This record gives sequence, structure tokens and C-alpha cells, in this order.
Amino acid sequence: MKITVITAFPELMRNYLAASVLGRGIAAGRLEAEVVDIRDFSEGSYRQIDDYCYGSGGMMLMAEPLAKAVESVSGGGKPYVVYPSPQGVRLHQELVEDLARKEHLVIVCGHYEGVDERFTEKFVDMEISLGDFVLTGGEMPAMAIVDAVSRLIPGVVGSGSSVEEDSFYSGMLDTPHYTRPAEWRGEHVPAVLLNGDAKAIERWRRRRSVERTLDRRPDVTSRASLAPWLSGGAYVMEVHYPVLDKRGEKSSTAITGMDLHDIARACRTFGIKKYLLVTPIAQQREMAKRIAGHWTSGWGADYNPDRREAFSTLKIFASVQKALAWAEEKEKKPVFKIATTAKRHEGAQHWLTLKREILRRDHSPVFIFGTGWGLHDEVMDVADAVMTPITGGKDGWNHLSVRSAVSITLDRFFGWR
Repeated sequence: MKITVITAFPELMRNYLAASVLGRGIAAGRLEAEVVDIRDFSEGSYRQIDDYCYGSGGMMLMAEPLAKAVESVSGGGKPYVVYPSPQGVRLHQELVEDLARKEHLVIVCGHYEGVDERFTEKFVDMEISLGDFVLTGGEMPAMAIVDAVSRLIPGVVGSGSSVEEDSFYSGMLDTPHYTRPAEWRGEHVPAVLLNGDAKAIERWRRRRSVERTLDRRPDVTSRASLAPWLSGGAYVMEVHYPVLDKRGEKSSTAITGMDLHDIARACRTFGIKKYLLVTPIAQQREMAKRIAGHWTSGWGADYNPDRREAFSTLKIFASVQKALAWAEEKEKKPVFKIATTAKRHEGAQHWLTLKREILRRDHSPVFIFGTGWGLHDEVMDVADAVMTPITGGKDGWNHLSVRSAVSITLDRFFGWR
């Protein structure tokens, strides 16, 4: 990857690029970086690069020197040009990762009141802001962008695991860290970090990351997958009895092959421990077993190994109670039962509230989905929580298939950013 910084203060950027980890990465050829002085493309004998704003205001950078600077580094292709600006998109980890995929990234540093808008419209692909505050020039934001992007280039940071453990990369804030001495001014390093038990240390760090994120930046949890942060497993339950019919009476529904295939694939994709299928009808259970068996053994398993993996998550039960008892036996603790519904339900909780509750309590969740016209009160009553309906359009219309509802829900709780 190549990064070019266009600036009126080239020595400032050159000194920064030569320092520490970034400097070593550039010296080792992991990253190519250059600094371009805007004044090399200035107009007139005074090397003028700025002028007064039309109308009112102070000085700003002129369009022509900036345009010539960008054109000088473009070569045969079009680089991706970003301009640090208070009017820009807020910088975040996913955006950093997108920038790190660019072959040639050009960062244009503004100054004073900024740059001529005509240059921005013609040459700039994205304006980026570090936050809701104003700096004198774009050099400090440029340093931040270069540093954040370069960390993701293989070999710039010595250990790839260091990058993956950073705040935001894995969806949570980083865990607390300590160094020698073990006791400092009456404060001690947590004992778990001193005993050499790698698994215990990993568990401790995982919980501290969760606690710190929930306390300081609960908003971040919306983008994090639950899977790496829970000590136990998660389950999906598809209920065919007891459910409601169109008259609101207790009923049972038929299993469909399409639901089996799609829900099993969703469960495997999002790392669900088991897909629990519930029907009291023996013939329906046998049919589901035959479908699953076709893909988990014999010709079907050889023909489509991915489908074999998906159906390996399926387990079939005659009742909700038996399915829940089995899950609790596997987890060695009570599971957290979340009922889903397409209707308004008193006391229902938003999915983000439930996600944070699962993280805080380290629950093993079971997401319970009804068929037909929804779960019967017998199931709703045993749930620990009810999740608010999935909503889309303004009119509140909601008639999703169960397989669609499962996929949307799992993406919210287990999708990785």
C-alpha cells in the first residue's frame, strides 16, 4: 500500500512518519509513504498557496496548487483522496479497514479556513472528521489516519494478535493491562495475571473487556458479536407447538424443508451451538430426521459438506420443556430464554437491551421463534424476556417468515460488525 500526504508543513509529517513502529514498517518496505509539499505547486514568485475567502472569513488554501499536487502523484491511476475536515464522516474502525484496502491513499491537509470547495468537489473522494471539534490544520488528523490504517497492514505491527485485541477491532474495548512491578503504591496486579494459567487469563480478560465496554461505551455493543465474549453457547428454538392459529387458538404447524435448510444454515453461519426443533407429532419428527440424515451422512454429505455442517446443528424434541432441559444440562446452568413475536407485547425489550443483558450476566441465550401466528402464551410465560418485533416500514406491517426472522435476529446478536 502507498500513502501520500499533501501538506504545507512537510517536515512535520516527515518527522512523524520516521518515528517508532510506523517508521520501522516503512523502512522494512511494508508500507510506502511520501510527503508532498503544496508549495512546490504554488503560483507566482511568492509561492502563494492561500488567499482570502470570497464574501467573508479568513485565509484558505487555493484550488490550483492542491489540484496540481494530487495530479503529480496520481501516476497512471486514480488514487483514493481523503480530506480531513470537520464536515466529514466520523472516523471509525470499519472506515479505517476500508481505507487500508486502498492501493494508493492520498490525504490532503487543509489549513486556516480549509480548502476551496471546487477542489473538494472535483478531487476529494471522502471528507473525514476525528470528532466534533476544530483544529488549525489537517496534519494531526492525517497522522491519526496514517497510524490507524498502517496498523492493519501486515508486518507493520510486529504481532497480528496485538491488532486483533485492540479496542473496536473485535467489537469491544480493550482489557486493562499491567506491567512490572506487581505491587505499585499499594495497588496490586490482579492475581489471575500472575499464575500462568493461560485459559484463566483469557477468561478474565474477556470479562474485563465486556465490563469496560458496558460501563464506558455501551453503544459499541451494537456492532459486536456476542460469540467471542460468552463462556457458554447460544441456541435457536423453532416451535411448532404450542403456537397460535389465525383465530388465536392453540394449534400446531407443519415442518417445512425450506425452514430446516435456511435456519440450519443461519445457525451454522452465526456460530449457534444447536438448532432446537420442537414438534410433538412423531411423523413430523421422523420427516425432519430423514431430511437431516440425507445431508449428514451418505451421498448428501459428500455432495455438499457445507450443508452437512449446517444440519449438524439440528436437534429435534417433542416439547419445549424437553428442549430447554436439554440445553440447561449442556450448559450446566439456567439458560436465558428470549421469546420473539411479531406483535406488540407488554414488557417487551429492545434487542440492544437484551444483548447488553446477555453480555453483562454472561447468559447462555435461547432465542425462541414461533410458527403459524406466533407463540402461545404457554411458551411466552416461561420466557425470561420477550424481544420487541422486528420493524421496517413506517406502517408497522410485519409478516416475515420464521427463517427471515431468525437470520435478522442472529445478525443483530452475532453478526461481526
